[in-house]
Amino acid sequence: MNYLHKMKGGGQSPPKVGWAEVFWSWIGSFSGLAAVALIHYNILDEMGLMLIIGSFGASAVLIYGAIRSPLAQPRNLLGGHILSAIVGVTAFQWLGGQPWLAAAVAVSISIAMMHLTMTLHPPGGATALIAVIGGESVHQLGYLYVVIPTALGAIVMLIVALIINNIPKSRKYPEFWF
Repeated sequence: MNYLHKMKGGGQSPPKVGWAEVFWSWIGSFSGLAAVALIHYNILDEMGLMLIIGSFGASAVLIYGAIRSPLAQPRNLLGGHILSAIVGVTAFQWLGGQPWLAAAVAVSISIAMMHLTMTLHPPGGATALIAVIGGESVHQLGYLYVVIPTALGAIVMLIVALIINNIPKSRKYPEFWF
């Protein structure tokens, strides 16, 4: 009975945020993703490279919308994505013949590595998964996937977060670096 009782919850929902917080979250996410997409479509796409991956959408929620969360801090953003990209590429290279296994291994080892390095960033799990299921264009990148799109895209989003999140007096980013 205790097991099922734990599923009941019991904590309070988070408080509603004000319009200013909504506004700055929107400005940050729009600016960060627009910068990454602009670089992608106007520079890298012509060279057959990519800069935008789906997991950056989830990162935007954290680094622009939940800026005080430990999961949104620079160490977590960069470390979580980069470690997970390495793990994802490695999992595909070793186990790509069994994509279901490569996907499960990539995400599970990424979570473990992020925990061990104190860089837990939930979108990192998606970054690892994209390395496995992203298709031929991602697979052809090999470990370049770690640098472009993963590290470079995360750095661009971090720079935008540092600029936008510190404009209003009510916001401060980051809470910590290391």
